[in-house]
Amino acid sequence: MLKYAVVDIETTGGFAAGNGITEISILIHDGSKVIDSFETLINPQQDIPIYIQTLTGISDDMVRSAPLFEEVAPKIYELLKDKIFVAHNVNFDFSFVRHQLAQSGFVLQSKKLCTVRMSRKIVPGLSSYSLGKLCTSLGIPLNDRHRAGGDAAATALLLNLLLEKDVAGLIPLSLLKSSKEQVLPPNLSKDSIDALPDQPGVYYFKDQKGKIIYVGKAINIKKRVYSHFSGNKINQQRQDFLKEIHEVDFTICGTELMALILEASEIQKHWPEKNRALKRFEQKYALYDFEDQKGYIRLGIDKYKKHSPALYTFNSLLSGQSMLRGMINEHTLCEKLCFIQKNRLACTAHEKGNCHGACLGIEDPAAYNLRVNEAIAHLKVALPSFALIDSGRNKEEKSCLWVEEGKFYGMGYISFHSDITDIENLKSCIVPYTSNDYILNMVLSYAESHPQQRIEISKSMQF
Repeated sequence: MLKYAVVDIETTGGFAAGNGITEISILIHDGSKVIDSFETLINPQQDIPIYIQTLTGISDDMVRSAPLFEEVAPKIYELLKDKIFVAHNVNFDFSFVRHQLAQSGFVLQSKKLCTVRMSRKIVPGLSSYSLGKLCTSLGIPLNDRHRAGGDAAATALLLNLLLEKDVAGLIPLSLLKSSKEQVLPPNLSKDSIDALPDQPGVYYFKDQKGKIIYVGKAINIKKRVYSHFSGNKINQQRQDFLKEIHEVDFTICGTELMALILEASEIQKHWPEKNRALKRFEQKYALYDFEDQKGYIRLGIDKYKKHSPALYTFNSLLSGQSMLRGMINEHTLCEKLCFIQKNRLACTAHEKGNCHGACLGIEDPAAYNLRVNEAIAHLKVALPSFALIDSGRNKEEKSCLWVEEGKFYGMGYISFHSDITDIENLKSCIVPYTSNDYILNMVLSYAESHPQQRIEISKSMQF
């Protein structure tokens, strides 16, 4: 016969790694009634924050003479070791108890049952599944709220009700080894996980209001999403993350590279609070051109401006200036007019005879601008323009990534049934994306290692 250990704890904070247990209540349930119980305050060996003292009513004075967890660990382990661990938001309580037992030399490996998740399945349609509101909705008495004994007693009555109403056998199914029900966050339905595809793409975790809080990419979306919920991390970041997840959505991509690009673009678009790594990949500098009051076209490296058209972008000022110096030398441009030199009357190139004197107004603007335009044209020709053709989302299409004049233009899908006859037809299948150096470098690197998939683009191309 299955036996359940209904557990509730009070703690000094929201994550097991840096906090302690102040009170624990364990009710042993045989499937129909409570047959044994254990309850005690615990000295956490740290101060209890004032707001938690106010919430639970447990003060530092109350726990000062209470036993340390290690002193009651053998009793707790004996009660739990062969039982199904039951709690309201089970992963929270389990993480604390398992962590404290491990520090006392005991390894807890129990099946878990979450009464939040089971209530959502067996008693659907309620406005809230917090323990207090759930008990009110179901007529379950709840005394001593936010104390371990009171909450555990209410959870045991809730377990009774769920076992009685579980005509579909959802609880036994959730306890099978093949079921991953209990590793999921309390507010995320397993149906939404089961609907995820085993394909490359991007997934989105959303909060209770539908706001995107995390964007990730995957070769296998379902497998990757499940991986977020496995493992035994007990830090606050993970606990907060899991608690906020209410919904998961996804977009299928033809290839892992397209998933990487879409992930980077979506992070830039939505700026999710839980994403950190990709937020730093922003263009920092760019090459700009403009005509000054004297009619000379000026080139210069400046900080990247999102809404100003740039000739080229760079991650560092040094790489931008290095390319600009190359253009100056190759096309006999003026260092001063290109802002390489700022504190001289004439550029050093003029003193060496390598500049025609535009910086002094000696050279006519039209003549100088001709060379500047040639330098810009040469830059555009030198920058790569190509398409990468790869697998699609299904057997009826191919994917296409488009790079034009050294900038990532966009990506899309080409149906085998479409009539592509020229370059403009092909480009019309492409959805434009905002480019940055991170995305461009990924595409260039992939193109270099997969030359067979690269098609050089020219205006005269015919298909």
